[in-house]
Amino acid sequence: MMKLKLTIAAMALGLLAAPALAEGDAAKGEKVFNKCKACHAVGPDAKNKVGPVLTGIVGTPAGQNSDFKYSDALMAMAADGLVWDEASLTGYLTKPKDFMDGTKMSFAGLRKEDDIVNVIAYLQAN
Repeated sequence: MMKLKLTIAAMALGLLAAPALAEGDAAKGEKVFNKCKACHAVGPDAKNKVGPVLTGIVGTPAGQNSDFKYSDALMAMAADGLVWDEASLTGYLTKPKDFMDGTKMSFAGLRKEDDIVNVIAYLQAN
């Protein structure tokens, strides 16, 4: 009985220590990401385009791609500690210009909440 309790406790701690994953559907997010592909790429061979590579973006501080020239607005927010977590990505993907006045991103934003959640899940998987 004690062994079972320890196993359950270890499993619970493991779940708490695991990174939170978006509750969206990464496969659906990949389809929505087609709207983003004109400017962004993901994957091991991705290269910067009009926008930076987004591989591994979720959970990282903003403005970290040394091969990309970010807007002054993004660099100011990065200096203030902006991290691309689910909350900040949701805000940015909903309406980039409202989230970050002065952003160079011309995309108007994603209208459907499910699309945003799914894109974030896709980005977390890449």
